[in-house]
Amino acid sequence: MKKFEQRRDRFAMFDGMDSPALNLTFTLELPDFRPWCKAQGLAPFHVLLCAVLRSTLKVENFRYRVLDGEVLRIDRLRPSFTVTNANNDVNFAQFAWSDDLREFVARGQAARAEASAMTALNPVYKAMTPRECRDQVFITCIPWLDFTSIQHPTAALDNPDIPSIGWGKFRDAPGGRLLLPFSVQAHHGLVDGFHIHQLAQQIEAELTEFMGTGTCQGLRP
Repeated sequence: MKKFEQRRDRFAMFDGMDSPALNLTFTLELPDFRPWCKAQGLAPFHVLLCAVLRSTLKVENFRYRVLDGEVLRIDRLRPSFTVTNANNDVNFAQFAWSDDLREFVARGQAARAEASAMTALNPVYKAMTPRECRDQVFITCIPWLDFTSIQHPTAALDNPDIPSIGWGKFRDAPGGRLLLPFSVQAHHGLVDGFHIHQLAQQIEAELTEFMGTGTCQGLRP
């Protein structure tokens, strides 16, 4: 928490505002990892999910949360993301982390199938305590739209401490690259625009590593 103490005055300033949320939507440019995923038999969404969540743990400021007025640092993540069910209603998929990329993807696909088959809200999600909720990053994907802005919901307007990340439709780009709309919402007392820049850089680094090694190892949240 030493790094947080260096910005405690910034936290106090933003935390005292009606809404301390920082919302930034931008075009994220990445190596086109889809052909590699196809060759490996891996779902691109879940590979990107792994890269995004690993990156939030490697950019220190995305580990900070607020609970009962106190700032804490999380040491692990429980992957979760939105899905739609047969009624086209939103639900929440959750699964246990794995450092192995193939196992991570397999668990994510199983969680998607389970949550998609539910008509009621996922009971696991409903049963989480406020502290357990802090071990998440809220993830949503809107693959049909090349959106330019998004407003993520928060349980309390004055406490958007759990980061919310969303991305949209992939677009081909020259030189073996792809583009996608990417949105990050976080508590401005914890995260600045520079840290979102670091997050974007780290996501590219994670995908490049996957394609080079085929693994998702070395980080145990």
